[in-house]
This record gives sequence, C-alpha cells and structure tokens, in this order.
Amino acid sequence: MLKLRLSRGGTKKRPVYKVVVADSRFARDGRFIEKVGFFNPLLPKEKKERIGLESERIKYWLSQGAQPTTRVARILGENELIPMPSKGNNPQKAIPKKDRKKADAPKEETKKAEAPKEEAKKAEAPKEETKKAEAPKEEKK
Repeated sequence: MLKLRLSRGGTKKRPVYKVVVADSRFARDGRFIEKVGFFNPLLPKEKKERIGLESERIKYWLSQGAQPTTRVARILGENELIPMPSKGNNPQKAIPKKDRKKADAPKEETKKAEAPKEEAKKAEAPKEETKKAEAPKEEKK
C-alpha cells in the first residue's frame, strides 16, 4: 500500500522531514518512490519556509490511491489540498503525566480489591459441595 508520510532527516535534536511517497512496508527513513515536499517543525507556524509541497504531484499520488498518515493529512489539510481531518479524541492528553498515574491507580485498586472477594466466594462454594458429597457416603456405611 502506498503512503504519503514523513521521512526524518537532519541532525540530532534538529529534525527536518521530507514528505515522501513510499510503500508502507519500507522503513521510515528508507527507500521511497518520490519526494513531494518538506516540513521543518523548528520554524514558527507563521513562516512560509516551514512547509513546502508539490501540490500537483501530491494530487496525482492521492488519485493513485496513496493514503496520507495522520500528520501528513493535517499538513495537507492546512494547505487545503485535502479536507482537514477530524481531530482525534484523547482526553488523557490534557492531564499532566504525573496525575494520569494517580487517576489510574484508584481504579486498579478497586479492581484488585474486588478480585479477592470474588475468588473467596468461588473457593467457598466448592468446599460446601464437597462436604455435601462426603456426608451421604458416611451415612451408607
């Protein structure tokens, strides 16, 4: 399957991305079919040099069935080459990472507390059945 995706370049902590058409089985920074643009995330959003796209070639590859990744779809949507994709729903993103763990902990504790109670009920039930089963055997003797 053909994908429109970002291929990372640049140096350590200074990324620059190429927008490429590649087979989805190829490595991220590996072989690609055609370079159709670039993206420099370090520049401010207002600068024109931040994103450069070859719109004719992108439209061609989209017509051939190439699927953009989520990030490339947003870039193309901002440049009005395709309709802007809908935003994803990640309610955890608004919560600081430290607090996410605290919010998950009470849920896990209640599950852990319920689990032993359920196991205890299951363990008691077979014991009662075995007592009932043993009692008639003793009466026959």
